[in-house]
Amino acid sequence: MEPVAFGVLGPVVAERGGGVLALKGPRHRAVLARLIVARRRVVPVARLVEDLWEEPPPGAVGAVQTFVAALRRVLEPDRPPRAPARLLVTEGPGYALRADPDAVDAWRFEAAVGAAPALPPARAATRLQEALGLWRGPAYGEFEQENWCRAERSRLSELRLRAEEQRAEARLALGRAAEAVPDLDAHVVDHPWREDAWGLLALALYRAGRQGDALAVLRRARAALVGRLGVDPGPRLRRLEADILTQDPCLDLAAEPAATGAARLWTQAAAAYDRNVAAGARARLESTVGLIRNLAVTGGGGLEAARQHRMAAITSTEEFGDPELTARVIGAYDVPAIWTRGDDPQLAGQVVAAAERTIAALPDGGSQDAARCRLLATIAMEMRGTRSPRGPRAARDAEEIARRLDDPALLAFALNGVFMQSCTRAGLAPQRDAIGAELIALAARHGLMTFEVLGHLIRLQARSALADFPAADVHAAAADRLAERHELPLVGVFTRWYGALRLADSGQRSQAEAAYRAAAARLDGAGMPGLRHGLMPLALLCCRLADGPPSALRAADGVAPSADWGPYRPWAEPFALLRTGRRADARAALRALPEPPADLMYEVLCCLQAAVALELGDRAVLRRVRSRLLPAAGELAGGGSGLVTLGPVDRYLTAITAALD
Repeated sequence: MEPVAFGVLGPVVAERGGGVLALKGPRHRAVLARLIVARRRVVPVARLVEDLWEEPPPGAVGAVQTFVAALRRVLEPDRPPRAPARLLVTEGPGYALRADPDAVDAWRFEAAVGAAPALPPARAATRLQEALGLWRGPAYGEFEQENWCRAERSRLSELRLRAEEQRAEARLALGRAAEAVPDLDAHVVDHPWREDAWGLLALALYRAGRQGDALAVLRRARAALVGRLGVDPGPRLRRLEADILTQDPCLDLAAEPAATGAARLWTQAAAAYDRNVAAGARARLESTVGLIRNLAVTGGGGLEAARQHRMAAITSTEEFGDPELTARVIGAYDVPAIWTRGDDPQLAGQVVAAAERTIAALPDGGSQDAARCRLLATIAMEMRGTRSPRGPRAARDAEEIARRLDDPALLAFALNGVFMQSCTRAGLAPQRDAIGAELIALAARHGLMTFEVLGHLIRLQARSALADFPAADVHAAAADRLAERHELPLVGVFTRWYGALRLADSGQRSQAEAAYRAAAARLDGAGMPGLRHGLMPLALLCCRLADGPPSALRAADGVAPSADWGPYRPWAEPFALLRTGRRADARAALRALPEPPADLMYEVLCCLQAAVALELGDRAVLRRVRSRLLPAAGELAGGGSGLVTLGPVDRYLTAITAALD
């Protein structure tokens, strides 16, 4: 027997094989309609009674059972006596209609409207034309006064209006502007508050060669909006009017630049998202964090804005009390990071605390391993530059889970965390080089473009530390090529500084200092305070020390105490004191220095400390610094940063050994 099809886009009907089934009275059709509104979910009998009668009569429950029995005889006439129903089923306290997804015209219509934006214009236009043809009148027509279908009728009506506008958009994209005008004109007459429709009509008229009519339509729109709603047209209609007046080429479909088309697509998609996804929906939070993630790699303003909004998204998610959702939102921010000092320590602490709370709240077992891995990688990333053992431990655990799950994207994120925790002592450039090599291979194999760039930058740093500049040059060039292709402007910040390092290492001090000043200008507005603060004066100090024996006094001549030394001020202070002859104060400042932070400047700061200790003959400090620097023997001091250099570490070790002997 052929399946039953249901129609609610007009009077409620049921059909089989093209023939309309006799559903008896209005109460029978009401029960059927109410079950269709429930979309295959169970509706309790008590709820059906409430919906069918304002004041239920005695025996209302029995009446509902009678209606259901009659519907079953119509819908499944060949069902044997006492055999369970397959379509209108009894379940728990009530009934459900287990219709197939394509058995109800409203469900087919909704699916078509949802799929249309992803289709080519020709297919979208055809699909939407067919979908709109399903309407025979107002949805659930005979039940328009019933509360139980009011929300569904409103939702379907909104989808119908949007489908008409989508059909017009498809026709415009196909160059069929004149064909779109009549339907749009009727549409705005019936629905004058829909600004998108007015804009489409004006654009269709303009493309049909009717510029005057297009402007007249926009004047009608203004009058309708002001007269009915008391509001002026929004920015999109105002911009469209200005574009028509100036005959902007972007309005011409044939001449529409790719960039303009992309901008228009973004505007339309964002507007559709706003219309169709509820303001408080959880999906909005996950979409928002994805947008924040993409924003972070677009440049300085985007990176700064991403930091501002990231914690707000996490806080909003935690309010749902759903740790799995919170884990997804926190872990989705897998923005590759190359600098091992954070930009906002306070924010980092808040993110780590939220990640730790979420890990503790996740259910036990392996089902949440991927979420747990992302949280651990996030902790490793955000604890960069600290001396807490939690950071390295989180990095190791994240890597172990990612390798076990064999998930490339997960492993790339975890390896970024491992890299961030790879500066706990000197001499770890070979390990970082291996991380970079694996990231490049992994990312290239699986299309993880931003992590491929990260791998090249990591290897640039590591090969610089190992004084292998030919290899470092190759990785700098590869990073620049990928950055240009994929619009990643922040990559150039690091490769420009690397170019200055190359000049400094070759002994071209004046050219290096000029290159550093030019590179520093790229940092203004780059949104990376953790990198920018103190870097320029540190680079100039390193230039003075890199081209000869480690003489603190000679380097001190270039130290400006008033400069923005940022986090490097404690290591610059002894030089400034030596410059003014305050040797006792310089010695006190030297001995007060802590072990350098666990970041890419570790060897640089150790060597700065060694230079002052050599000047003052402080044997205790020299012994301490030598033990810290020995693992980096054979490397270039500071080269691992990819930004600055103090020359070979061996030069400092040799000077320290001579002083101690």
